[in-house]
Amino acid sequence: MKAQVNWIGDEMFVGISESGHTIALDANAGKLAPSPLENILISLGCCSSVDVVSILKKTRQDVRDCKVEITGTRVDSVPKLFSDIHLHFIISGTNVAEKHVQKAVSLSADKYCSVALMLNKTVNITHDFSVIEV
Repeated sequence: MKAQVNWIGDEMFVGISESGHTIALDANAGKLAPSPLENILISLGCCSSVDVVSILKKTRQDVRDCKVEITGTRVDSVPKLFSDIHLHFIISGTNVAEKHVQKAVSLSADKYCSVALMLNKTVNITHDFSVIEV
């Protein structure tokens, strides 16, 4: 896997994936686009959500929506690394069993999500969930 990042002015950059997709990043506190660290949170949430939805579908849960709210806490010293990240999954569906959601979230965090597994080495990642009946 390869990627490229090009400076486009001020503190704006564009990332280009090997598959040709682009993402704008703003190192100026994310004023015009996500900052690189915001992008880490988004990538973690997406990676985990892919797993959770896939696992729930395999267990034949009637999932209609999956949202994840991600909160990152950074240390006060420079570099301002993440010390803690919390993911709160909100699963909407019909008769979705909490035991299946719990297992899906745990499997993603502990076994499948590559982003979480990389970050786990230095960041305390926690998660919880809620289920909304629709």
